[in-house]
Amino acid sequence: MINKIHILGASGSGTTTLAQVLSNKLSYMHFDTDNYFWKPTNPPFQEKRDKEERKTLLNSHLKRHNDWILSGSLCGWGDVFIPYFDLVIYLWLPKELRMNRLKDREKQRYGELIEIDGIMHKQHKEFINWAAQYDDGDLTIRSKELHEKWITELPCKVLRLEGVFELEEKVESVLEFIEAEKI
Repeated sequence: MINKIHILGASGSGTTTLAQVLSNKLSYMHFDTDNYFWKPTNPPFQEKRDKEERKTLLNSHLKRHNDWILSGSLCGWGDVFIPYFDLVIYLWLPKELRMNRLKDREKQRYGELIEIDGIMHKQHKEFINWAAQYDDGDLTIRSKELHEKWITELPCKVLRLEGVFELEEKVESVLEFIEAEKI
């Protein structure tokens, strides 16, 4: 039975969106790594949590539930959770589409705050530049290379959804995979 799912990919690849839909369909709890990596601040994403604090907090939440989906990347800081996973889903999108999604998402979330005179402009630019490095980055950053290496070392099942798919297609692929594992 697949009860503990981790969904990872580049920022903007749809990990959180897929996790939210699947958690509703499967009645699983949804957790996102950003909520553990970052302290709650206003504006958000200003202060990182200490690694041990992240792990302790995430572990306490995961241990409370038998069925959950964890979205986002925890390569490196959260490797201690690898034995928990029954299934890891890797999402990949072409860079141009992913970057357009990210820029649109940032505008929707933060509006004027990310404009040139906005208080989050510098942070926004740094984030977009960081996210743009995913496909060509090395093992020192959140990159395709890092995720590929990490995936090869996993002891659990891996489902790769690479390319342009509608959300419904991704959901159906995951549900079919889970159903096939029951047999």
